[in-house]
Amino acid sequence: MTDAEKRSRRPVLAMISRLPATLSLVALLLVVGVVWGGLWSPFAANPLFDSVAYGLPALLEGRWWTPITGTFFVDHPIVYLFVIPSFAGLAYLELRRGSLAALGYFGIGQLFAIFASALFLAITSQLPWPWAQVEATMLDVGPSGGTMAGIAAAAGLLASPWRVRAWLVILGFSFVTLFFWGSLADLEHAFAVLLVLFVDRSLRVQRTTVREQRLIAFIAVLVILAVEILTFLVPTDGPFGHTEATGGSLLDIALDVVVIALLATGLRRGRRWAWIWTVVLASVNILTGLLLVVALVTLGPDVVAEQYGDASVALAQSAMWLLLLVYLLWVRRAFRARRSSEIGIPPAPSRDDVRAALRAHGGGTLSWMTTWDGNDYARTAEGGVVAYQRRAGVAIALADPLGPEESRPGSVIEFIDAAERAGLVPCFFSASEATRAAVPAGWRSLVVADDTIVDLPGLQFSGKSWNAVRTSLNRAGREEMTFRMTRLGDEPWGVRQQLRAISEMWVGDKGLPEMRFTLGTLDEGEDPEVRLALAVSPAGDIDGFLSWLPVYGAAGSVRGWTLDLMRRREGGFGPVMEYLIGSSARLFSDEGAEIMSLSGAPLAHEYPPDAGAIAALSEKLAGMLEPVYGFQSLHRFKGKFHPRYETMYLLFRDESDLTRIGAGLTRAFLPDATVRQFAGAGLELVRGDRD
Repeated sequence: MTDAEKRSRRPVLAMISRLPATLSLVALLLVVGVVWGGLWSPFAANPLFDSVAYGLPALLEGRWWTPITGTFFVDHPIVYLFVIPSFAGLAYLELRRGSLAALGYFGIGQLFAIFASALFLAITSQLPWPWAQVEATMLDVGPSGGTMAGIAAAAGLLASPWRVRAWLVILGFSFVTLFFWGSLADLEHAFAVLLVLFVDRSLRVQRTTVREQRLIAFIAVLVILAVEILTFLVPTDGPFGHTEATGGSLLDIALDVVVIALLATGLRRGRRWAWIWTVVLASVNILTGLLLVVALVTLGPDVVAEQYGDASVALAQSAMWLLLLVYLLWVRRAFRARRSSEIGIPPAPSRDDVRAALRAHGGGTLSWMTTWDGNDYARTAEGGVVAYQRRAGVAIALADPLGPEESRPGSVIEFIDAAERAGLVPCFFSASEATRAAVPAGWRSLVVADDTIVDLPGLQFSGKSWNAVRTSLNRAGREEMTFRMTRLGDEPWGVRQQLRAISEMWVGDKGLPEMRFTLGTLDEGEDPEVRLALAVSPAGDIDGFLSWLPVYGAAGSVRGWTLDLMRRREGGFGPVMEYLIGSSARLFSDEGAEIMSLSGAPLAHEYPPDAGAIAALSEKLAGMLEPVYGFQSLHRFKGKFHPRYETMYLLFRDESDLTRIGAGLTRAFLPDATVRQFAGAGLELVRGDRD
């Protein structure tokens, strides 16, 4: 065995060593299956079944050992395919809380499920309830009560909001199977889950966020839809009675699927219209159920079955709609979003307000980009302003909030809350560490760029490390290149046309239009506060140019400059970019500026091997865009100026938002790209630009 193979096995062996309880239970289950033949033949047909199986009959007949013995048998070989994977929840629980906790949840959960089910059936079988009377005579084997308790306990260990989502899936599975296919095992699963729910108290719906309240409604509606489809396709035999499959019209089912899917999508986005129509639909179904109850009482079950068919599924669905209606009324404030919902306190700030805030309170190296076209603005009660773009149902805040420094953390929280209430996915793009510290606990962060900052006081291009820059400056002197810092509006028509031609040639080679959002164009260069650095050849041709955005400090002073556009003419002066940046740095330093930001190349950050799925997504996007825009090579080029790095983050709620955020960012960066241009660049077109 090679060293590499040994190293690859170490994590696996370490994992196994931490799961003695789970692996012992699985091994015991398999050994019992081999010894008594349950792995290859149905154990329910084995003469030993009645002696080891648990259930109300076994307990009444004094077979007290059956809750232990029955746990390690499985009634059919196929069931092993489901039972063995069900120990995954117990394994996760053991990894997080140890072997004793895992064994405790499994053992107590299994025994409680068996005894609680037996007690429930002993009581309800005395009533005129056919289902309870039948199940009271049944026996069962298997560890599913314990494994369901392990799965529920593992769900309680997940981080928010995954904890709520996992609980919704577990509860939905447990009670749908109980209500519509209610075997003894389904009843045991429900009791095991309820035990963990009430003991752990890890599901606290009253503390859920607006987003989670919408998600609960969304999943509840989908569960009702799934039940309707399943009862159409397969027979049911639960507590509400027996029905045959294909008990309805295919056209009715298709219409229900379309309507409920639309309502579910609207609820997920918090739309008011979806809430209203869901309440109406729930009320109609509840009224139908009430009329059926009246008919059953007044006419009798036989007459109702003869005239209207089996009412059991309709009653069960009415009960589910009643629960949903109560919940929707309880969390009605979560469903106030409209398509045109504005974010922030009205009136929305104007671009002049944003400029005034920058001059009064300063900003970061990307703050000037908030004044560009395409941005909307949210005013906060803290006195701040958040610049954002609304793309594909995502509110993408650009950089950090503006305004007084002490107001910025509050502005972050207020923007998130307002975006969620408007039915949008909130996120912050190219945010600083300060904004990262201000987002709610549990938010995720992805490094999207490293801001490359050159400190200007005392800057000298001396030493071996500056050879490349110094050589370009010396060569420019020998070739009589001229450096000029100017503004686009101050240049004559001929120079402006040269700049347009250089820029259009660069764009034409890329196959995509110029990127926006955090990357400007010459249109943004028209602003009189933006400066242009020109490299002019002895013949008067423009060989390259840069645009510099102001970085404001307090009291209206410009404390630095941020690099935006970098364009060069083909066949011109070779090291023109080094020459322009070096000459700009000298000028800014002489003017007393503190910093020069070479900006961050988007999606050019290098990730460690264990960075996980988030890094994989970022690298995939970067890989698609690299042949077109060359972010990685640009990042390496800026390293020639020996900057210090400040991390820029994408901040988001959790990984489930990444798909929509990716769609929104694609449209923010490339708002004018056509279908053909996306396809030519290997990118999938993202539809739904503004929501």
